[in-house]
Amino acid sequence: MGIRCEVSRRALLSALIPFVPAWAADPERKAEQWQPLFDGKTLAGWKETDFTGRGKVRVENGTIILGTGFMTGITYDKAFPVSNYELRLEAARMEGMDFFAGITFPVKESYCTWIVGGWGGVIVGLSSIDGMDASENETTSVWQFERGRFYRLRLRVTEDRITAWIDDQWAVDTYIANRTIGLRFGEIELSCPLGIASYSTTSALRKLEYRLLSADEVKAARGQ
Repeated sequence: MGIRCEVSRRALLSALIPFVPAWAADPERKAEQWQPLFDGKTLAGWKETDFTGRGKVRVENGTIILGTGFMTGITYDKAFPVSNYELRLEAARMEGMDFFAGITFPVKESYCTWIVGGWGGVIVGLSSIDGMDASENETTSVWQFERGRFYRLRLRVTEDRITAWIDDQWAVDTYIANRTIGLRFGEIELSCPLGIASYSTTSALRKLEYRLLSADEVKAARGQ
């Protein structure tokens, strides 16, 4: 796919796991170790992503505003885990009709993007799995998002699974062992290793946090 920040490729998995495991139904489990990624006042720890035709990024009233541009975003400029972690934030679409949270994140030695509200404002899914975008793989779903409303987004990455929730409602759960996880071709690679972007949309972001999973949670995710 020509993506510089993806180091390796994987073979196609012949059989998917179609069910949602029991642990995925409990997104608030063991949240005591959350660490802040945003101080509510500045972009400390982040930099504006150097997208072509980007909008302005600013902080106001405890919120990061990604102004409308071709694509606008922020990229984390510190070390970040590559597996067995969770990330959460609140995000709102303030203007526009496309994705208001394109969250690019590490998956071991590769990267992936969780698209929230893309393709006309309604598609949720992962880009990319086996070269297929969020609009065309098994993680694709359709959601209706209200303008100006903050949604709670939570993402969990383990050795063999990616799971995500919107307002505590399960949105993504896909088995990734032996699959090719990567990014859609283009400037989204500038979001590596961790970034959040909007597309032709003004977005508001707040309450960015992450945590490492406990050994028990990692075992549970593997069904042990």
